[in-house]
Order: sequence, then structure tokens, then C-alpha cells
Amino acid sequence: MRDARALVRLLADPSACEAVADWTAVIALARAESLVGSLAWRLHGRALPPRVEALFEAARRDGEAVRVQALWEAEMARRALAPLGAPVILLKGSAYAAAGLEAGRGRSIGDLDILVPRQSLAEAEQALLAAGWEWVKEDSYDDLYYRRWMHELPPLIHRERDRMIDVHHAILPLTARPKPDMERMIGDRVELANGLSVLSPADMIVHAAAHLFADGDLAGGVRNLWDIDRLVRQFSERGFEFTVELRESAWQHDLTPAVARALRLARSLYGTPVDPLLAGQARPTDRLYRRRLLARDGWGRQRRPLTRLGFYVRSHWLRMPPLMLARHLWVKARRR
Repeated sequence: MRDARALVRLLADPSACEAVADWTAVIALARAESLVGSLAWRLHGRALPPRVEALFEAARRDGEAVRVQALWEAEMARRALAPLGAPVILLKGSAYAAAGLEAGRGRSIGDLDILVPRQSLAEAEQALLAAGWEWVKEDSYDDLYYRRWMHELPPLIHRERDRMIDVHHAILPLTARPKPDMERMIGDRVELANGLSVLSPADMIVHAAAHLFADGDLAGGVRNLWDIDRLVRQFSERGFEFTVELRESAWQHDLTPAVARALRLARSLYGTPVDPLLAGQARPTDRLYRRRLLARDGWGRQRRPLTRLGFYVRSHWLRMPPLMLARHLWVKARRR
């Protein structure tokens, strides 16, 4: 296999499993993209080779264990931060699982990502340290870089549970060109019964698009676009009302181009039903993004190193102005 299209095809159309000739390659791709659990649920009930079905059944069980562990870690963070009286908003996989969304079904969940108001950041940091979390990065330059320019604290890990937490106060670095309205995003949150919150449906998609196209180098993009596909399909059941909310949210948070590209590429890969006015017409550069997203071989290994390098440079270019970027890369190179 030249790229990850076989995996994408199965997620988009489970009936394509009947024509799969190389399950080893498909599973290798799914593992590389952290999509084994999602694929296992997507193909649940299909006629599969016995060994493949056994592997997927194990993946479904493992996924349930991961979900329970992620929700427990979220609860531990809630308990530690409850005395602050500030909203604690779950992000990404933990949010999808806690809200019972289709995007959370079988999804791999690594670190716990939370969002708190920036004015509560120092108190949140001290509360987590008191509750057993410790710093991962001890490098003074990295610590200063996170605190001065990034949208999150340096990562923390719990000394007993060995679980990471990323505490965000924004969805993009402070130096990024788009400037999301974090006060409004936090104000529009949806509160859950357990005292935690998640972003509003429209803001969930805006955040996923921002993470992929306005900040990162597209690593893990096949999974992130699958998240967006699942979210769009589920929330679009509300009809035109949700379409309007998504347009307004993308505009309000200065992320209309990122959301438009995310919708176009989700439509291209997964056939996601999207708002044509927001997504716009396909652009020539979309092909380059597809090339980066699908850059794996049949063993799950990364391919197209020049393309990946270009997007890596792009991710840093988006995060900070040229002079700051040059200084940052120079410092990092010297420290190596």
C-alpha cells in the first residue's frame, strides 16, 4: 500500500471490508494512526476473518478500559480543582467520552486535556501540584517558553497514577495569528452532571480544526478528521440551527479558514456532509494536505519525509513571528 487510503476507505464505508485483501496492512495503519478501537467499532457486526474479529474484539475491550481510566482521571482533576470554583472544561478524547458522543466510541485517549480560565491558571497549577501531579519538563527554557508564549502550562504527570495532564487556558498559542475569543468559548461551555464541562458542539469542531490546521503539523490528522466527521454527523442532526452556530463560532474565533479546510478534507476523506458555504470549493493546496495526512506505507511507517518536514516548518511558522521562530529554533538547536 502506498498510503493510508485503505484505512480511510474502511472507516468511511464499512462494507468495503468484504474486499480487503491485506488485513495486516490495514491493522498496521490503524495502529499507527491510533484508530484501532474506532475501526473495531466501525466494523462491529461485519463478517470478518476470525483472527481479525478476535483482534477487534480485544480492541473494543481495551477501548472500554481506556474510557473508564480517562473518566476517572478527569474526576481526579475535578476533585483537585473543585475548591477554585472555576469552570474545568474537558477537551478532545476525554470530552467526547464524558459527553457520550459518537466521536468517543473506541477512541484512543492519551493525556487528559482540560481548559480553565487564564485568570485561574496559577491557582489551578498549585492545586494540581498539591494533589500529586509533578512537572515533566525541568528545562528552564522550556518552562519559560510554555508560560510566556504557549496556550497551556508545561505538562504535568501524576506521581502515583503515571497519567499526564495538559492544562490549557486557550486553544492556540498566544503568538498564533488567529485570536480565538476564549472568554466567549468558556462562557458557551456545556456543563455535565458531574461538575465538569465540555465545549459547545460548534466550538468542539472549531477546536479540532484549530488544533489540526492552525497549530500542528498534521501528525495524527487522519484520526482528528475522523473526530470531526463523527462530530459533524451527530450535531448536524439538529439541522440548519447547528450550521448557523458553526459558521458563527468559526467567525467569532477567527478560525473560518481552518474550519473550512477541515470540513473540505473531512468530506474528501470520509464523505462528511458539510456546509458548502463554510467549506467552500476544493483548493489546489488541499491535495498537498491530503498527501501529508495519508503519508504512511502498508507497515504503518511514515513516508514522504520532505512533505512532513514542510508541514513541520509550517507548524512553527504559524505559532510565532519570524524573528521569534528563528531565535527559538536557534536555542533548541544549541541545546541539542
